[in-house]
Amino acid sequence: MAEIRDLTSVSEIKAGDSFPFWSQGSGDTMRASSDVLKSYFHPTAGNDVTQYAAPTATGFSVTVSGIEDAWLILTPIAGYAAGSVVMPIDPENQQRVTVSCSQSVTTLTVSGNGKGIAGAPSTIAANGFFCMRYDDVLGTWFRVG
Repeated sequence: MAEIRDLTSVSEIKAGDSFPFWSQGSGDTMRASSDVLKSYFHPTAGNDVTQYAAPTATGFSVTVSGIEDAWLILTPIAGYAAGSVVMPIDPENQQRVTVSCSQSVTTLTVSGNGKGIAGAPSTIAANGFFCMRYDDVLGTWFRVG
């Protein structure tokens, strides 16, 4: 039987390609498709739950719901002086929340809903966006994009 290090390498991976791995459960070398590996390493990739909010006044507050990765689309009717985004109350480790906003918010507050917040923006421009990711060990949401 060939060792993994003896296999031919490639410079490009395509959909449907298979990858060898050692299965601790079966005690044997097996293979998995790129889709299986993708879902293992990032189980919700491309499956964000979309949440919409259309604030009608300055001082708005929108809470992101659920334990899935979320994409919050804010469409305020105008640019506002202040507003807040409240993160989910009971996030899972590595959970992501992406926020897009069609109008500017001069003073933006991102609340951790009892969890820490690191690097959140304090303002957002029209058509701006940011992404936060939760780390369970530190109990903190970190800005990652």
